Amino acid sequence: MTEDARFEDAGERSLRLIAEDADDLQVISTLAQDAVFPASEMTWKASERRFAILLNRFRWEDQTKARNRKRAYERVRSVLAIDDVTGVQSQGISRGDPDMVHSLLSIVWEPAEDGAGQLILTLAGDGAIALKTECINVTLQDVTRPYIAPSGKAPEHPE
Repeated sequence: MTEDARFEDAGERSLRLIAEDADDLQVISTLAQDAVFPASEMTWKASERRFAILLNRFRWEDQTKARNRKRAYERVRSVLAIDDVTGVQSQGISRGDPDMVHSLLSIVWEPAEDGAGQLILTLAGDGAIALKTECINVTLQDVTRPYIAPSGKAPEHPE
């Protein structure tokens, strides 16, 4: 006797989120926390006013299910794209070492006048990227299928 498929057996859809305000941005920041990427995966296209990073994102949205089912934690390759960028500054990032791996801790919006402001991407180890933007226009999109996290563990943040 065969068993009918259950809803839980269906593959989860890839994540695609758009942030247009600070509340939306907080959701993306939370889901992108602890994503890792080499410096070579950051791209700033001034003519397109777009800054993007190809991330290896921990799947926070799957953490509880993985723990409850006693299965491996997952990561997924995702693109974090920020549009309407008019300038980029960084600190603590060695441009001479494209293989240096960074870990994203948070994304915060600092408003200025007329809806403009800057997005601050805080990295582990005192690194940061400041993106001057005309508005909040951020997309986080998964671009591969999830894979087992190489560490086998969820990131930890001591309180």
